[in-house]
Amino acid sequence: MNLRRDVFQAIADPTRRAILLLVSSQSMTAGAIASNFDTARPTVSKHLQILTECELLEQQQNGREIYYHLNPHKMKAIADFIEPFRAMWDDRFNKLEDLMKNYQPKK
Repeated sequence: MNLRRDVFQAIADPTRRAILLLVSSQSMTAGAIASNFDTARPTVSKHLQILTECELLEQQQNGREIYYHLNPHKMKAIADFIEPFRAMWDDRFNKLEDLMKNYQPKK
């Protein structure tokens, strides 16, 4: 049975979000990523495994080292899913702002 991890569960974890931020600017090895955290390397490896299973990270072998880098296509899919919600809330806040601009307190 092949259980696929949910991408939104993966990005719900603050450590995994921090890892995504780290590798968004450059590819990094597991050791380089782990050095940015105050946890055991196996813990960071588990986070990397989850992010890789969700296809948020991709691996590239370079000699003996494995480099992790962000998968921009998967990140765009997440952004595309969230966009209608962002637009809805922007619209609601803009309406609230207009209402507050015209608000006249009762005297």
